[in-house]
Amino acid sequence: MSKTKLLFVIGTRPEAIKLAPVIRALRFHSDYFETRICATAQHREMLDQVMNFFDLRADFDLDLMVPGQDLFGLTNRILRGLQSVIPKIKPDWVVVQGDTTTSFAASLAAFYSKVPVAHVEAGLRTFDKSSPYPEEMNRQLISRIADLHFAPTENNRENLVKENIDERKIYVTGNTVIDALLHCRDKADHSHSTGMRHLREILDDDKKLILITGHRRENFGRGFEQICDALYRLAMRDDIQIIYPVHLNPNVQQPVFDRLGDVENIHLIEPLDYPSFVWLMDKSHLVLTDSGGIQEEAPSLGKPVIVMREITERTEAVEAGTVLLAGTDTEKIVSETTKLLDDDDLYQAMSKRVNPYGDGNASDKIVKAFREISIV
Repeated sequence: MSKTKLLFVIGTRPEAIKLAPVIRALRFHSDYFETRICATAQHREMLDQVMNFFDLRADFDLDLMVPGQDLFGLTNRILRGLQSVIPKIKPDWVVVQGDTTTSFAASLAAFYSKVPVAHVEAGLRTFDKSSPYPEEMNRQLISRIADLHFAPTENNRENLVKENIDERKIYVTGNTVIDALLHCRDKADHSHSTGMRHLREILDDDKKLILITGHRRENFGRGFEQICDALYRLAMRDDIQIIYPVHLNPNVQQPVFDRLGDVENIHLIEPLDYPSFVWLMDKSHLVLTDSGGIQEEAPSLGKPVIVMREITERTEAVEAGTVLLAGTDTEKIVSETTKLLDDDDLYQAMSKRVNPYGDGNASDKIVKAFREISIV
């Protein structure tokens, strides 16, 4: 029996984190599968960190990141790059993850090449095409192209069914980010990376640690200004410390450093490598974020999450009570954070809720699905 050839197209750090355990699981079944990786390097440095940690090597590296890149140019470069890669490999499947420009453009390139697409983390929806932007529309477009849908939750499956996706092509697996997180957590305490050594030096064990992340386009401008105002007010407390690995995008860096650069109790640091970030998240008391993935990861470590977005595609987390939506309103961010800092019963109830995104076996379920399909 010939092997099933799978081409994974990866552009950003979150994609690499969530696809790494799938690739590793498939490689345990090398008698059945041949896996190749094409890196678009939509985010160069941050992607390389994760690829190195999970011991992944790109068979093709398009190296497409350019200073000041926009969605028009990036989409065009990905399509052009894959126009030559896909015919060389002749894959049975192109595998994409999530909602990035890389995932959308790779799906479109596969469609143009008449190669079926498998979508990991399918079916998430806000039903507002401007939030998150452009990710929500990327997801919807990928779903129209994809031939196989790996949905993290039953709710995600139902979203796809409502959009007339064939139920036989949908598999509910859990989210692969939990697989990656648990693997990394087991290794992180033994890591001696520069980032982790620096964190050990600045952490004050007598204070509650609040971890911040933020990078969403829809928060650029006034949204980030309001977030910074909230962090400034929270930092006036003497029982907490705030650590904020600041995204490299100038639209994030400028308001954050302008407003918070000299504030006591706030440490603005460079983006962390993945194991250092997982270690820091595990040490934190709670997390404030506009990220999607952290809404899935932090609850597995028992960390309440306050989401600084007006709407989320991770509705299961809201329903399960593992995250709270605060938007970018300064007063609401301060209020919700203060409640969790001061009300231990509320904190304990939230931290002990069951994570709706699985138990770390999503990758094995995806491999099983590919095995069933290849046999048919």
